Amino acid sequence: MDGMGRRALLAGGASLALGGCVSTTGTTLRAVPVSTASQAYPGTPKAAFDRLMTGNRRWVTGALQHPDRDPTRRELLAAKQKPYGVVLACIDSRVPPELVFDTGLGDLFVMRTGGQAVGPVVTGSVEYGPMTGGTPLIVVLGHQRCGAVEAAYTALKDGKPLPGNLQAIVEALRPAYEQTVREGSADPVETMAKTQVKLTADELRGNRDLAPLVGGGKLAVVSAFYSLDTGQVEVLDGAPS
Repeated sequence: MDGMGRRALLAGGASLALGGCVSTTGTTLRAVPVSTASQAYPGTPKAAFDRLMTGNRRWVTGALQHPDRDPTRRELLAAKQKPYGVVLACIDSRVPPELVFDTGLGDLFVMRTGGQAVGPVVTGSVEYGPMTGGTPLIVVLGHQRCGAVEAAYTALKDGKPLPGNLQAIVEALRPAYEQTVREGSADPVETMAKTQVKLTADELRGNRDLAPLVGGGKLAVVSAFYSLDTGQVEVLDGAPS
């Protein structure tokens, strides 16, 4: 390779290093990891909520940052963590909270159960961050076309229990089913999915241990719903102001 060829190769390497990943056609690739270490910790419910929703807007538009997903971040967190949000989501493989909100390592406590079904262990896991570390935000995240909700709805409507421990999910979702039936809906499964999110958020917001934090403005519990079609998170209630 002659001197001119070497200079061209070095220049191309510098362009990749500085520019984020520029293809030979001039198209900028979006997956450029960044660090948020310089950003202030979002220690209020509003700041944490805004950080999450800003990340979701990046997910919707494809302008992803993939923040703090590297060995340096892992090393910084090895001794201590301080997540700014708790997300209780469904097990659905299409709704991973860390991706949906474009967050990084150490940003979120995440619990995932079928249809956001809760019990003492799940509730205790949700409480852990706010009660021990001051995490200022809880998001209960349901989603479009939830298979767990559809299965529970059908089982309850037809009076046919599901096998094994799947029936435990059905029973946990029974209050959402009963409210949906009382109110009526053209799309009962979707309505039941949103009702389940709201009821779960209400239960967390008003429980004995979290209610004082909510009442004191130190914690917000938000119910939200994810669109599989668009990637957008819709806030149902509880958004901090």
